[in-house]
Amino acid sequence: MKESSFIDRIKVFLKSVDGLFFWKEHGGVYGTSGLSDISVCCRGRFVALEVKTETGKTTVLQEITLRRIRAAGGIAEVVRAVEDVRAIISKLV
Repeated sequence: MKESSFIDRIKVFLKSVDGLFFWKEHGGVYGTSGLSDISVCCRGRFVALEVKTETGKTTVLQEITLRRIRAAGGIAEVVRAVEDVRAIISKLV
């Protein structure tokens, strides 16, 4: 399954959570390299979700970004299924 299919499923789940705001980072010329695919604000907590397929790997820049978000007190995770996202969000709501 393609990464974009996972992202679509994750977005459907996130839309169902009350009190949660999220946005999908769009890559390309106007995006910022290394930012996670989906950023979430849930009950005052910042969550960065880097979406990968089962065999997908993060880039060095993505890993650096995830570490910097964690160091700043945010939650930053690589997710490979909607269930991964549910587990993260369930700890916050």
